[in-house]
Amino acid sequence: MQAKSVAQLMIDLGIAKSHSRPHVSDDNPFSEAHFKTMKYRSDYPQRFDAIDHARAWMREFVDWYNHHHHHTALALLTPATIHAGQTQAVLARRQLVLDLAYARHPQRFIRHPPVVQCPPAAVWINPPKSASQLPALNPLPSLNP
Repeated sequence: MQAKSVAQLMIDLGIAKSHSRPHVSDDNPFSEAHFKTMKYRSDYPQRFDAIDHARAWMREFVDWYNHHHHHTALALLTPATIHAGQTQAVLARRQLVLDLAYARHPQRFIRHPPVVQCPPAAVWINPPKSASQLPALNPLPSLNP
């Protein structure tokens, strides 16, 4: 009796080797970005001593990631800020700071007064294929008329 490699068995069975889900070519980059954020943390251990050590570190990381890490894809807001419904209040405070900076030093802003960046109305890993599959969204109101 002779064993086959998993790759050869998959070929024999007509199974295409893939590390992604079917029809979703962009799900791994999201995971990879998350892993990079995790691994580039200064406190990321070279090795975990035990499963309890890994779980404790991960609990702290998830808390930091959700409550303290300002995500560029979310207009430098934290997920906790958005989930708590504080998005508009934070963006209004940011716009006030930008308006004050412009009033004090308009020469620093060549083209136009600065405008606060807004997060996207929705973020998808796997977007629906049709508009009928979209959930009802509460769009973010504009801060600038």
